[in-house]
Amino acid sequence: SIRCGAGGRGGWWLLPGWVALIFFVRDLRAERPVTFAHYNLENYLVMDRKEHGQLVHEAKPEAEVGPLIRIIQQIHPDLLGVAEMGPPDQFRSFRERLEAAGVTFADEEYVQGADPDRHLALLSRFPIVARHSQGNVPIDLPDRPEAMRRGLLDVTVEVSPSTRIRLVGVHLKSKLPIPEGEALVRRAEAQRVREHVEAILHEAPDTLLLVYGDLNDTKEAPAIAEVAGPRDDPAGLSDLWLADAEGDRWTYYRRYTDTYARIDYIFVNRKLFPKVDRTRSYLFRSPEWNRASDHRPLVACLRVDE
Repeated sequence: SIRCGAGGRGGWWLLPGWVALIFFVRDLRAERPVTFAHYNLENYLVMDRKEHGQLVHEAKPEAEVGPLIRIIQQIHPDLLGVAEMGPPDQFRSFRERLEAAGVTFADEEYVQGADPDRHLALLSRFPIVARHSQGNVPIDLPDRPEAMRRGLLDVTVEVSPSTRIRLVGVHLKSKLPIPEGEALVRRAEAQRVREHVEAILHEAPDTLLLVYGDLNDTKEAPAIAEVAGPRDDPAGLSDLWLADAEGDRWTYYRRYTDTYARIDYIFVNRKLFPKVDRTRSYLFRSPEWNRASDHRPLVACLRVDE
């Protein structure tokens, strides 16, 4: 069965300039709910880890994978975009674990960017009818050529005979310091995302577009403004700004600085915006969140024509 979850209190706020768009009249056509979730899995890969005080080179431990799978099982998404996925064998393992938990998908997309370890992936209950993902996406830096570390995930999914949704997933440069400046790299990556969005909507203005990902920055940062675009631009995107059942909006906990922040996002364009069910879109809250990942999943409920 295809269903939208109800794990939040149905709260998200609209940025100024978009409020009027919620006042629309639905026609009487039959609709179906489609649940999209984005989740940074926190290193679903083999890497050096500390276990019982010892350094080991192992996959994400069962103590983390178990809660992770249970959280996704509770959301039961129709479309699941993930970040920090490991190599293809780890992606297969992830999908098998979900299937064993009763969460099955019909199609998938996997993108290998310049980062040799962490990748973008998407699982879909619906057929993927077009693929435009790019592993090698050059970015403009002042002194040397560089590429988006995780590339761009870009697929079109046919969610019903009459409706196709285009999904663009990204994972921008982390806050870890680098010589060229992590904020500069992140903004350059964000500019490429904006260019990609504008190209999509210039070519096909009626596209239903959803852009999501771990942008590694808070909403006042230049990188977020780059991705969203100007508010009065036809190619501008609306930030859904989701809340959990307690009204909290943070999506990430950074252990090193002991801080909480909202750095994961779901954006939609003007054509998709009226199809977002705001009462059933939310930020997932679970007692197990911190055992599964340092991020929390975002959930958008869409209502599309049958």
